[in-house]
Amino acid sequence: NAGTDAEVYISVYGDRGDTGSRQLLRSQKPKKFLRGQTDIFTVEAVHLGHLYKIVIGHNGLGSGNGWFLDKVVIKDPITDLDYAFLCHRWLDQGQDDGSIARELTVTDASTFPGREELELKREETWAAEKWKFQEGNTLQFYNRLTRGFICLNPDSRVDALGDKKNKYGKVFFIWIYA
Repeated sequence: NAGTDAEVYISVYGDRGDTGSRQLLRSQKPKKFLRGQTDIFTVEAVHLGHLYKIVIGHNGLGSGNGWFLDKVVIKDPITDLDYAFLCHRWLDQGQDDGSIARELTVTDASTFPGREELELKREETWAAEKWKFQEGNTLQFYNRLTRGFICLNPDSRVDALGDKKNKYGKVFFIWIYA
């Protein structure tokens, strides 16, 4: 359920101007914005120079309008340069921060490959998992090597025996394989 049926719009910004908001209408795929699919669009515009940001979003209409956007790559046909804009977030009123539009800056190609993508994946993982670390929760880590639990209690005590049932109520198990 990471695709969308909503109308998607993009604005591309360069050091010589911007495209204004453009609806992405015709993909080279029969059905656009499906989960796991790469869509390719042609957008006609004057040459914008070096690109530095985009704003991409949707109108929020239709059932299943939430959309998980991994990244946008724009190929400049004049300079033959590729500009990557990493997102790796939801554009969905019911997910993430509730935003249906994102402002994305160009990925700096001088950084080592994948650094920004790794950082985005780390942030996404933390956003999905941080609820486990809320006050009052107890975490139990299972060590496959010792076949035992380590329990981290809300009062900062560490219990190497890690009883599966305790007075704190919420217990989350994290399986660690090394």
